[in-house]
Amino acid sequence: MKKKISITIDEKALQEIDATIDNLYIRNRSQAIEFLVKSSLGERKTAVILAGGKEEELEIGAGEYSVTARIKNSTVVERAVKKLRENGFKDMYIIARHNVLTQIFNVLKDGSGYSVKINYIEEKSSRGTASSLKLVKGKISSSFLIVYGDIVFDKINLEELWNQHVKNSAVATIVLTTSAKPQEKGTVKMEGNKILDFIQKPKQSDIYLVFSPIIAAEPELLEQDGDSLEYDIFPKLAEKGLMRGHISSEKEIHIHTKEDLREFNK
Repeated sequence: MKKKISITIDEKALQEIDATIDNLYIRNRSQAIEFLVKSSLGERKTAVILAGGKEEELEIGAGEYSVTARIKNSTVVERAVKKLRENGFKDMYIIARHNVLTQIFNVLKDGSGYSVKINYIEEKSSRGTASSLKLVKGKISSSFLIVYGDIVFDKINLEELWNQHVKNSAVATIVLTTSAKPQEKGTVKMEGNKILDFIQKPKQSDIYLVFSPIIAAEPELLEQDGDSLEYDIFPKLAEKGLMRGHISSEKEIHIHTKEDLREFNK
């Protein structure tokens, strides 16, 4: 939700603000001021690690879950927290069901050991990714980042994603990579950085640009109707011109099985 305000500002400072207008990402004075304010306040950025859904679907072994699986000298969730912290995300929410959340807490505790503040939200049930995400509704009032809990994204440039998002008037900016199997992903049609269409797991597709589960978003995302980000909300945002894409040369790594762990640990 945006609010209109009136401010008095030094003329020289105003000239410097106007100098940031590039007519591409920043098109007017209001967007320029918002971009500069968000950039200056970025040290308290908020991230959500989404690890909801049925626990058995996150299980990769007897009582072992993908989000807390050990990778070399760390765990998947620790790598996520460290990567987020390196990019200025100090306030974090982790959403998961009881057993998964307990394992995560046993690893991270309150987050102070990683110089972050972690808020745990227990999910009782969920009808999809958006249903899980909406558990933070009312708790976040500014731009935030969403990452799925079963991925390793060490090489993704979060700073570029974030900067692109805060420069745009979009409800969500999603990371995009390429895939030889687009039928297993969410595919997009784009013009510039604007996403025109989003189709989750199409039966056939000649589009190889796909959704990578890292999203920069506005609180308005939590107000959208639908239970699934991929099936319900993203297609509607694309249709309304409210979603952007950030193309990444690097890819995330999904940890779904023991074999995924073995491959990564090689």
